[in-house]
Amino acid sequence: MSRDLPPLNALRAFEATARLNSVSQAAEQLHVTHGAISRQLKVLEEHLGLNLFVKDGRGIKLTDAGVRLRDASTEAFERVRDVCAELTQGSAEAPFVLGCSGSLLARWLIPRLGRLNADLPDLRLHLSAGEGDLDPRRPGLDALLLFAEPPWPADMQVYELARERIGPVLSPRYAGYPRLSQAPVTALAAEPLLHTTSRPQAWPSWAGHNGIGIEALKYGQGFEHLYYLLEAAVAGLGVAIAPQPLVTEDLQAGRLVAPWGFSETPGQLALWLPKRAADGRARQLAQWLKAELRQQA
Repeated sequence: MSRDLPPLNALRAFEATARLNSVSQAAEQLHVTHGAISRQLKVLEEHLGLNLFVKDGRGIKLTDAGVRLRDASTEAFERVRDVCAELTQGSAEAPFVLGCSGSLLARWLIPRLGRLNADLPDLRLHLSAGEGDLDPRRPGLDALLLFAEPPWPADMQVYELARERIGPVLSPRYAGYPRLSQAPVTALAAEPLLHTTSRPQAWPSWAGHNGIGIEALKYGQGFEHLYYLLEAAVAGLGVAIAPQPLVTEDLQAGRLVAPWGFSETPGQLALWLPKRAADGRARQLAQWLKAELRQQA
């Protein structure tokens, strides 16, 4: 004996008709025509090989088989409705956990957090910082904000927010500032450069786009993370390389200057989340981030 379920639309039409004891009221509740409900009921009866309704004066009455199916389908649909309501409520109340690097968190996201929370109050954003150890596939993390280069992983839904732009920055407090502030970009080939082990490709990538031989680069003090690198630059310890969004406030305040501007890389600032865990709140967050980055550009 086949255990295949009948067509879902036919079951929905039957459940509504049996519960309301009216084809017309079922049609109104399901936003379809009287004829559409009648056709679905016929499909269900043909599938089961049973009569579920009989004429009763000008109306209809359930058969014994119809009563049994009504009780089972009403209970099943109510259970589905309850679970869907619980899931929706739980999703709305749960915080949205966003992972990002400590540098991006401290230098770009936190200064905008008040505005983000005001604009997206239902997001209930919770931030998780890390350096290279965050993975949106792991439990407890809803999405990841990071600079990366395509192609994107097949199991990720990726919202591209802005092309990455990087450039050298230094403080007016740096001893070499008077000499470098008016010098051509090639002057950096002889300068000990601050660098970070978390992004070793940053200086070579920038140099390649600006006509400086990679072999000509001289490295000075190194730092484990980009955040420390930029703090060192603000302190006047040398020339650092930085993504533009992370130094915008420093440039505006005059703590850092970027005499040679910023160059695009193949990378993107992007919001990643697993396709299996697609969350409508991620789309809202991506739109907000993209608009914020556009204003800053």
